[in-house]
Amino acid sequence: AFAYLVAAIIGATFNPWMIFYQQSASVDKKLQPKDLKHARWDTGLGAVLTQCLTGAVLIAAAAKLRSGSAPASLASVGEISKALTLLLGEESGRLAFGVGVLGASLVAAIVSSLAFAWGVGEVTGYRRSLEFRPFEAKWFYGVYVGCVVGAGALVWLVPDLVWLTIAAQVLNAFLMPLVIGLLVALAVKVLPEPVRLRGWYKWLTIAVSSAACALGVFAGISGLF
Repeated sequence: AFAYLVAAIIGATFNPWMIFYQQSASVDKKLQPKDLKHARWDTGLGAVLTQCLTGAVLIAAAAKLRSGSAPASLASVGEISKALTLLLGEESGRLAFGVGVLGASLVAAIVSSLAFAWGVGEVTGYRRSLEFRPFEAKWFYGVYVGCVVGAGALVWLVPDLVWLTIAAQVLNAFLMPLVIGLLVALAVKVLPEPVRLRGWYKWLTIAVSSAACALGVFAGISGLF
């Protein structure tokens, strides 16, 4: 079970579909080479901020759970909510937990569904851009809405939402070698010469990526047996 959770954490941290989203969003915003510096700062600051917030929540939750005043079991969303709301009080805690879950769900639904709609569009060739109105890019918006509705139906049908959340992140870990492997290969061979991976940075990127992928897959498989 611990190995399975390790795989889930790796999959949640290195979301493969985020790679597709960022690439497609950069194209949709018509970013030029001169914009890369600002885009890197945007990505870097966002990554640091989200990890700091995640770490703060984990530390606060662990401290409260260790105190013994929180529920011993965290097998459902309700039990997790109750454990976290004790930190801020009953009413304010529930409000904060609800707003946090709602915000995260909306962001995830928008980003992952857009990544899927953009990706399918790149394969099939249909018009794909947020600059188009729905009737100007029917397939793009149709796939996007279908993805959101399908995800909502899955959440409605699966009784154990904690299991569903963890399983989705483990699936991300299993997909990492393919997605990150292709990304590194493109960065080495396809990017314009001035921005290609080369030298020590190339080998560092390959080593770190390989280690993360191997750990995620190994932990995921170990957790299944």
